[in-house]
Amino acid sequence: MPDTSPDFVVRLARDPAEVQAAQHLRYRVFVQELGGDGEMVDHDLQIEADRFDPYFDHLLLLDTQRGESVRDQVVGVYRLLSEEGAAQAGSFYSDHEYDLSLLRKSGRKLLELGRSCLHPDYRGGVGMMLMWQALSDYVAERGIDLLFGTASFHGTDIDTLAPSLSLLHHRHLAPADIRVRTQPDAYQPMDLIAEDQLDRVAAMRNVPALIKGYLRLGGYVGDGAYIDHAFNTTDVFLILDTARITDTQARIYKGGK
Repeated sequence: MPDTSPDFVVRLARDPAEVQAAQHLRYRVFVQELGGDGEMVDHDLQIEADRFDPYFDHLLLLDTQRGESVRDQVVGVYRLLSEEGAAQAGSFYSDHEYDLSLLRKSGRKLLELGRSCLHPDYRGGVGMMLMWQALSDYVAERGIDLLFGTASFHGTDIDTLAPSLSLLHHRHLAPADIRVRTQPDAYQPMDLIAEDQLDRVAAMRNVPALIKGYLRLGGYVGDGAYIDHAFNTTDVFLILDTARITDTQARIYKGGK
């Protein structure tokens, strides 16, 4: 952890330099730490970018006690893509992995989340909760009904991931009206081990913290995983329906408001 107590600020990126600071943290996490890559990854500048970045709002967690530059201070990021932004971009980011037609036909207001990450020094603390609280305000101000996006397991060995994927399928599958499914040509079943054959405690232990967080907030998973070889991950679809969140879950999501 930093030598001094963090002084956190959470806000949207205000200019290209702040977006690039977010992309630098993404590079550190998704490229250097997890072994990802992509067409617009810049190893010289150490930024992880893609064609969707101009259409997203970039939610930043800054520790103002950490260095002088915004590149040093950004310790958490989240990308937020509205339906209007997706229309300008030509699609949602996750369209190439999942069939989103159920959501588009729902008539409800959508927001796609993605590229969530924290600097290693800030994991396990209050940082992600502060970002979720800011996200709660963003959602309320814009009248969002459904939040969705992909979250990843590190690695692409399905045999290793089978217990956790199976547990998510058996215990946290989305209701039929919002049960998004992996695109047919990339569909990876998650129902790999019968529920009565699972060590549920061990399986949940290996679920990434971000996915566990969504589940605690009342989130669900879609039908099927997606193997992303470029990022060396196995993705699952997560969806949070604001109409289905319980009072207890809402208090967690809104930080006790």
